[in-house]
Amino acid sequence: MRVGVLTGGGDCPGLNAVIRAVVRRGVQEYGFEFVGFRDGWKGPLEGLTMPLNVDTVRGILPRGGTILGSSRTNPIKVDGGVEQIKKNMADLGLSALIAIGGEDTLGVATALTDVGFPVVGVPKTIDNDLSGTDYTFGFDTAVTIATEAMDRLHTTAESHHRILICEVMGRHAGWIALHSGMAAGANVILIPEIPFDLDQVVGWVNSRFETNYAPIICVAEGALPRDGELMTKNAPLDAFGHVQLAGIGEWLAKSLEERTGHEARTTVLGHIQRGGTPTAFDRVLATRFGLKAIELVKDGAWGTMVGLQGTDIVRVPLGVATGTLKTVPISRYEEATSFFG
Repeated sequence: MRVGVLTGGGDCPGLNAVIRAVVRRGVQEYGFEFVGFRDGWKGPLEGLTMPLNVDTVRGILPRGGTILGSSRTNPIKVDGGVEQIKKNMADLGLSALIAIGGEDTLGVATALTDVGFPVVGVPKTIDNDLSGTDYTFGFDTAVTIATEAMDRLHTTAESHHRILICEVMGRHAGWIALHSGMAAGANVILIPEIPFDLDQVVGWVNSRFETNYAPIICVAEGALPRDGELMTKNAPLDAFGHVQLAGIGEWLAKSLEERTGHEARTTVLGHIQRGGTPTAFDRVLATRFGLKAIELVKDGAWGTMVGLQGTDIVRVPLGVATGTLKTVPISRYEEATSFFG
């Protein structure tokens, strides 16, 4: 059997570990051959390939990013895109496709499965917002990086008696902000799921200064004030209709300076969170996902993806991952509020 593999959407620590596990097990245990598609869905759409074998995947376990490249190409919106992918796969003699990606990438995989494509999915997002799996690889790395950043910001905040704000990723789900903020002892955590009251944030900040400590605020990029709007860049939508978020940290810093009289500074971690080497947890999780994914291919379990439930790697319908976004429950956020102010 010849199997195609692609990685789509934003790069993420652990992608190479998945590719390595898929190829190593597929070749050594099942005798499969592999074709790597370059740059996400652009690869099968335009026939962009690269060799993918045991030699190709040697040494990639600790590397960040993806050796296959990625993009936000959406073949569903390309005239004749689905038919072109079908033709290119047939020309390459492929019997299956493994799509590694987040909501958008797996959404395309689901649509292709619905019209008869033999596709298996692997969930990937540092935001940890895909349903059907307790955790996604890349999340632990992002949280670790954000936690270390805030650990370092604490000393500067206290030395200069400033409000320091750390803006982390999280468009619609605040998992990174919640976990890294709690781990770093942030005095305020703001997430997209719960619009915040600026007066309440001011109260928490002033309370912190009254105890002779400077506050650290962790804010997700998608957080917004009550009766406010998302802070976005003046940029075109991507192929999946997403706006580019930017500015909540700076807006918050300016607002708090005006309301409290204390200096405020913002650090935007941005792509630093998803670059570089993955943590041990993410390497292991990604490897287990890859091993299970090629097993699904062997079983012909099309239209399914792998997922972590408890400590087990299980198969889940692709539609589960893309059907409902996994957001932070109010009860989890309320745990964090015990340490605000």
